[in-house]
Amino acid sequence: MKRSCQLLHPLIPLTLGLITLTASAESKTPSVEELWKIIQAQQAEIESLKRQQQSIERKAETAGEKAVTADQKAEAAVVAVEESSARTAGAGSWADKTKLGGYGELHYNNLDSKKEVDFHRFVLTLGHEFTDSIRLFSEVELEHSVVASDTNGEVELEQAYLEFDLNNRHAVKTGDFLVPVGIMNETHEPPTFYGVERNPVETYIIPTTWWEAGADFHGELGRGFSYSLAGTSGLDVETSGSDAFLIREGRQEVAEAQANDGAFTGRLKWTGLPGVELGLTGQWQKDITQGELGIGATLLETHADIRRGPYGLRALYARWDLDKHNVINNPTNPDAVGRDVQEGWYVEPSYRTQVGTIPGEWGLFSRYNVWDNNAGSSNDTRMVQINSGLNYWPIADVVFKFDVQTQDNDSAENDNGFNLGIGYQF
Repeated sequence: MKRSCQLLHPLIPLTLGLITLTASAESKTPSVEELWKIIQAQQAEIESLKRQQQSIERKAETAGEKAVTADQKAEAAVVAVEESSARTAGAGSWADKTKLGGYGELHYNNLDSKKEVDFHRFVLTLGHEFTDSIRLFSEVELEHSVVASDTNGEVELEQAYLEFDLNNRHAVKTGDFLVPVGIMNETHEPPTFYGVERNPVETYIIPTTWWEAGADFHGELGRGFSYSLAGTSGLDVETSGSDAFLIREGRQEVAEAQANDGAFTGRLKWTGLPGVELGLTGQWQKDITQGELGIGATLLETHADIRRGPYGLRALYARWDLDKHNVINNPTNPDAVGRDVQEGWYVEPSYRTQVGTIPGEWGLFSRYNVWDNNAGSSNDTRMVQINSGLNYWPIADVVFKFDVQTQDNDSAENDNGFNLGIGYQF
């Protein structure tokens, strides 16, 4: 439209001039000199109109440039305000990106071996999200209430790691973290399991709670499968005495830990059905004596953790195989004979439901545990323990527990009795 107007402006006077000539030709025919003067006058008028048009266009373009510049400045100002607001909001939302949690449990044990009350664990967790893809998680634990030279109390840094998202399905964490193995090692808050004490298989064979320092790549593979691949510090077991080669006693807890030989752990999990977890873990360490005897060790663990409606079932099997059987099975160290193989398993059916109009849920369970830290021996050194009892959750994060414990062992004194406990998480 603009181009059409530009063409019409110089044609208007020319058209009018032709009309005038046509009309005057009927009344009077001008001479050649008069026609030349008329044409020159009209040409001058056309040139003047062109100059005016060009001037108008230049002004319009200048005004447009100024308008664009003004829009750009306005947009830049908006962006600056938004960035400033974001910085201010980020500073103000530090607390929103920091999460505090924890759990704890109080036990009363009335057993043949002891009658005691113990605030077994008081744990605080702290997490902070630096960005959408970088976060910190930490966990500090106080065990047995008091830390002093004449008590069994401890303060432990169980976890302190940074986690980085590599994409929407894969991430890596590095620092001090729980080894990805078993059912309870990574999830052991009191409301998440039955019984007052943690089961003996995931205490003496796995051994829960077990943490190391290193890096862990983990993520989702699709179709319900997930994985973890970790390279970490390793165990350092005793080589003499009654605790020789016991896996649990080899935990270094990342406390000035010997690092001559590390460990490599791989886990595959399947959670393709709601309430179902199937897991398989393997770990290999070149030398669990950290250069002293060169004894390699391999762990294999598999488990099922199922809850469908009110019915639940947990089952787990774990086994360690240690190299240099002749070194371990040394007659000069009789307590260690057979510790080249250490294994255990348990099965735990349960039923959880609401009872009448009582708020919360009740759960009944029974667990059959078998473990043997001297399984390589020709003697029967198995330990068998049955725990049966109930949990009551008034709300999901608070639990009251009771269980009866019975043992039937030929190789050790039986430890029978009952346990009471309360626990929480937040």
